Amino acid sequence: MLDSIAQMNVRGILRSIAAETQKRLIVAIDGPAAAGKSTIARAIAERLGFTYIDTGAMYRAVALWALRVGVNLDDLHRLEQLAKEARIEFAPGDAVLLNGEDVTSAIREPAVSVAASKVSMAPGVRRAMREEQRRIGAAHSVVMEGRDIGTVVFPDAKVKVYLDAAPEVRAGRRAAETGEMIEQIAEQIAERDHRDRTRTEAPLTQAPDAEYLDTTRLSPSQVEEAILKLVRERTSNGKERH
Repeated sequence: MLDSIAQMNVRGILRSIAAETQKRLIVAIDGPAAAGKSTIARAIAERLGFTYIDTGAMYRAVALWALRVGVNLDDLHRLEQLAKEARIEFAPGDAVLLNGEDVTSAIREPAVSVAASKVSMAPGVRRAMREEQRRIGAAHSVVMEGRDIGTVVFPDAKVKVYLDAAPEVRAGRRAAETGEMIEQIAEQIAERDHRDRTRTEAPLTQAPDAEYLDTTRLSPSQVEEAILKLVRERTSNGKERH
């Protein structure tokens, strides 16, 4: 019964979107590491029939290429060149392709994760990825998650969400995924948060018109429903909250 109600809600959202706008709809989800962005964005995209874009995977792909060709991660010019030359594609099944190669598993390796954190701070890399993200968003209705989607990449997105959770909860989630010690993960997340929030280019911050959603005590299904409700509110009867 609940599944039937959920399906009816989604169909209603899609009818509202079709009736109110002929433009591509962007659902922008931002937030710190391990707040649940990827899991939730993927589920929302599937329920709405939109394209899911994991922008973190794009930075990981650039980082992987940099590691493979031996580029110094402090060489901002060379990193920017790689980012501009990289052909990053998303294939069915959440596969990530780099220059035609399936690197879905390779970009999740610990060394790549560390490198991606550094690569993503390079202004030239962020500009290159931003252009690609906007190109994708112009061609498809998407659910795009990252750290600067609602503030920089798509500041005019109709639906913006800022996902957050208590630091200890985020560390516990990431430790459960990786099997690493929670203390080590907590330290890594704290360092990543600091870098993301203090970098010069597109720092992590909540957009003024983004809906703040604390997932600390919420189940994934509760978070999904909250976001779907927001999509419905911002696409119904031509009304948009500012």
